[in-house]
Amino acid sequence: MKKIAVVILNWNGAKLLEQFLPSVIAYSEEAKIYVADNASIDNSIAVIKTKFPTVTIIQNEGNFGFAKGYNSALQYVKEPYYALVNSDIEVTANWLKPICTIFTNSPEIAIIQPKILDYKNKTHFEYAGAAGGFIDQLGYPFCRGRIFETIEEDLGQYDTNIPIFWASGACFFIRKEVYHTLNGFDGDFFAHQEEIDLCWRAYNKGYLAHYCHQSTVYHVGGATLNESNPKKTFLNFRNSLLMLTKNLPQNQLLKILFLRLCLDGLAGIQFILKGKFIHCWVIVKAHFSFYALINKTLKKRETHQFDSYFKKRSIVYTYFIKNGTVFDKLF
Repeated sequence: MKKIAVVILNWNGAKLLEQFLPSVIAYSEEAKIYVADNASIDNSIAVIKTKFPTVTIIQNEGNFGFAKGYNSALQYVKEPYYALVNSDIEVTANWLKPICTIFTNSPEIAIIQPKILDYKNKTHFEYAGAAGGFIDQLGYPFCRGRIFETIEEDLGQYDTNIPIFWASGACFFIRKEVYHTLNGFDGDFFAHQEEIDLCWRAYNKGYLAHYCHQSTVYHVGGATLNESNPKKTFLNFRNSLLMLTKNLPQNQLLKILFLRLCLDGLAGIQFILKGKFIHCWVIVKAHFSFYALINKTLKKRETHQFDSYFKKRSIVYTYFIKNGTVFDKLF
């Protein structure tokens, strides 16, 4: 049995599979490759069977989204290391070897993220993960190489392997036993921020996440839901509140939730000023969905949450007020 399972979640992504599976197959000698299909209604399954017969297909019974889709599919994957890879990822030569080395030599590291560059602009980092993820005290995520809308060129400034707080779901490595010890992703999230929630839960259990610069992938980004899609706005706002409710220390929970609800209101006003009225409305819908799930979510809280989860007290203040746009000048 090979050590790594590369598992690509797919939903109606036949064209993406045709475009990106060849690089995965060519450069993944160390891995068994799976496509977990979320009940696609296009010709995805036929494309895999005819053009990529070495790929193992796992067929989910419905469109379960990212979170439940992986939870369902990974029941059938036996390899000790999971590489959860978006269907719009191009991988590079030797992308798996440094990951295997870290997992083998550092048993305390449970989660790893590679360097993620922009497929459409390969000299720059990509929004979803860049060179490793962190979080501020209010629960806003940011990355080395990407803070809000400011994306840096890759000049080797982050070519160090360091501990991170969260790894991008676009290309997410995790030990099988850790994934199942944590009960996988939270299916209530459907998609967006479920990987941050999983990393936060791992952190509260004492597991470590790491960034590996020797492994590089290129990500298209927004291939399933782009930034202008109201559903993406809904999921990001709702899931962020769910994540905070599950993982914040008890003594900070109410204060930070209140501040975030207020800041969400300001974000809604900003959408109105930009003429994006539907996005303001979906923030309201996200809040009501959060209220409907709050009792269920509170029951998911662990008995212990670390106080030292955040890298910065307020990335919003640093970015918008102090004009701190580059990660390595923030600290």
